[in-house]
Amino acid sequence: MIFETSFNGKNITILGTAHVSEESARQAQDLINTLKPDTVCIELCESRYHAIRNKQKWQETDIVQVIKEKKAFFLLSNLILTSFQKRIADKFEIKPGEEMIRAIETGESIGAQIHLVDRDIRITLSRVWHAMGLWSKMKLMFQMLLSLGDVDEIEAADIEKMKQEDVLETLLAEIGKSMPELRAILIDERDAYLSQKIKDAPGEKIVAVVGAGHLPGIREKWETEQNIEALEILPPKTRMSEMMKWLVPAFIVGVFIAGFFYGGASVGKDMIVYWLMASGLLAGLGAVLALAHPLTILASVLAAPITVLHPLIAVGWVAGLVEAIRRKPKVKDFEDLGEDILSIKGFWKNKITKILLVVVFTNLGASIGTFVAIPLMLKTLF
Repeated sequence: MIFETSFNGKNITILGTAHVSEESARQAQDLINTLKPDTVCIELCESRYHAIRNKQKWQETDIVQVIKEKKAFFLLSNLILTSFQKRIADKFEIKPGEEMIRAIETGESIGAQIHLVDRDIRITLSRVWHAMGLWSKMKLMFQMLLSLGDVDEIEAADIEKMKQEDVLETLLAEIGKSMPELRAILIDERDAYLSQKIKDAPGEKIVAVVGAGHLPGIREKWETEQNIEALEILPPKTRMSEMMKWLVPAFIVGVFIAGFFYGGASVGKDMIVYWLMASGLLAGLGAVLALAHPLTILASVLAAPITVLHPLIAVGWVAGLVEAIRRKPKVKDFEDLGEDILSIKGFWKNKITKILLVVVFTNLGASIGTFVAIPLMLKTLF
């Protein structure tokens, strides 16, 4: 799929490709060699570009810093997406993102400037996460973990269908049906972003290589000026979300006080037991599901009832740090990461991904525990 157009005197050719297609890789190489553009635009952001070009970059990851900066979910999501794409690529004997690699190498060989035109994956995932409630976040994690299953059912003919979709859209298809706002973030916003970044690329002759699923949206938005800065803004925390961080703990403490005041020590004690069991045990269950170290499981159970009441600390942060200390990742874990993410067993075996799973699962467990505990406490009170 090719879209030939112009903008401000620039001749622009946009090639739509499948991200796991040898034919697409050849098309990208042939088109660049034929047109010899001044600039080659690539549907990659800085982080994904460096991941493709610098295979050793994972070894520089500070997993403790990732946990402290609350980026565990985003790193885990990125690894799952990489796994999904790489396993399909391996099945059809092509490197993941081969058409992008081939376009970059071909562009460099003819002296063209390489211009990255996709939005940072972290911004996209942050905007997705911000748009979702707790239940949708749970569905998202479940959907993404399901993608770790076998890809044997995917046939060569299915690649044609994948040409019409984005990898993120493919993974989140089920959630997208009930949450159309996700499509706006995953696809529509990125179509707008890609179209403007391609138009802003330097040079008089430009070739852009993008996923075919984005091509219709780019064409639709081509004549409209897009606000890049607005599309790059991380979603601000709403006043309500900031208030809820404090109101929920305050409400729970208020229920405890009311229980002791109106119901006496017996009712208050029962409420505390419900709270400790629901929040602690479900957080611990999350750690168990991640196959965490026994001390991590214990830390999750003990920390959850306290951290849920503290708006600035999450149980996943505590559990992840304990797991990182008890099972500190070694150089081999970073070296094996590219292979380990190709299977469910590998995700649970590799110490890096295990730590990320611990953070995410214990946080989800504690959140569910809160919603389980509150009705039980109120029932005891009334």
